[in-house]
Amino acid sequence: MAGKIIVIGSLNMDLVVFTPRFPKIGETILGSSFSTFCGGKGANQAVAMARLGADVQMIGKIGKDEFGQTLLENLTANQVQTESVLEAEAQSGTAIITVDALGQNTIVVIPGANRELKPEDIYCLRETIQHSDYLVMQLEIPMETVVAAAKLAYESGVKIIVNPAPASDLPDDLYPLVDYLIPNESELSILSNLPVTTIEEVKAACAVLLQRGIKNLVVTMGEQGVFYRGEDQEISISAYPVQPVDTTAAGDAFIGGFVTALAAGLPIQTILNRASASGAISVTRQGAQTSLPYDHEVDQFLKVR
Repeated sequence: MAGKIIVIGSLNMDLVVFTPRFPKIGETILGSSFSTFCGGKGANQAVAMARLGADVQMIGKIGKDEFGQTLLENLTANQVQTESVLEAEAQSGTAIITVDALGQNTIVVIPGANRELKPEDIYCLRETIQHSDYLVMQLEIPMETVVAAAKLAYESGVKIIVNPAPASDLPDDLYPLVDYLIPNESELSILSNLPVTTIEEVKAACAVLLQRGIKNLVVTMGEQGVFYRGEDQEISISAYPVQPVDTTAAGDAFIGGFVTALAAGLPIQTILNRASASGAISVTRQGAQTSLPYDHEVDQFLKVR
C-alpha cells in the first residue's frame, strides 16, 4: 500500500518568456510569447506526485497576494493537501524563466515567502512530518529548515529524499539522514568537488557522497539517462528519446515519478523506468506544472515503448 508523502519546499509563480535564442549580455531581442505558470520546485514535485496517484501534503509559505492565492488554489485543484501551507508577510516567490527554441531554459528565482519558512515553522508541524512515510525536500527554502525537518523525520523512521537544487553544498550532518539523494550532473559535481563528464567520473563522485553517509544516489543526466548507486547495487537507465519543447520541470517530474513509485513499493528498476518516463513526457510540453503527466499517461508511454 502506498505511503503518505510530505513535500517541504518552494511555491513560485513562474513568469516565462519564449524566445528563438537566449540574448547575449547587453542585447535586446524579441520574444515569441509570454505565459505565467504555477511552479516552485516543492510545489512542482507535490503536484507531480499527486497526478501520479500519491497521497501527498505540501508544507511551504506563500505571500498574502494574488500570486499566493493562485498557487494555493492550484495545489488544491491538483489534489495536493494544503492545510500546512502557511502565509508570510513577504511577497510570494517568483521565477523568471527564458525558454529557447530548443526547449532549453535559464531561470532566476526570487524566493520571497519561501525564504520565510523557518525551523520554528517545522517544529510546529512536527506531528504532520513524523506521521508521514516519506519526506521530500529541495533547496529553494533555507538550509537550516531542510536540516531541521530531516532530523525530525529521521527520528521517526520517515524515509528522506532530497533533491539538492539549486546546487549548493550540504551540511555534513545532513548526509547520514538522507535515504535518497537525487542530483543532476552539475549538482553532483558541486557536492563532490569532482568532474562528472564520463560515467566513470560519475561513479567516482557518487562514491564520495556515499562515504559521507548517503544511502542511495540517483543521478539524472538528461539525454545520457540515469545512474543509480546504492550501497550494493549500480543501475544505468537510458533516456527515452523525445523531442523537447520546454525542459523547465523535467527534474521535478522525474522526482515525482520516483517517489510515487518508491512509495508504492515497486522494485528499483521499475521505479527508475517510471521516473524517467515522467521526466521524458514533461519535456514535450510547455510550463512547469502544466507539463507534469498523470499516471495513465506514464502507463501508456511505457506501454508503447
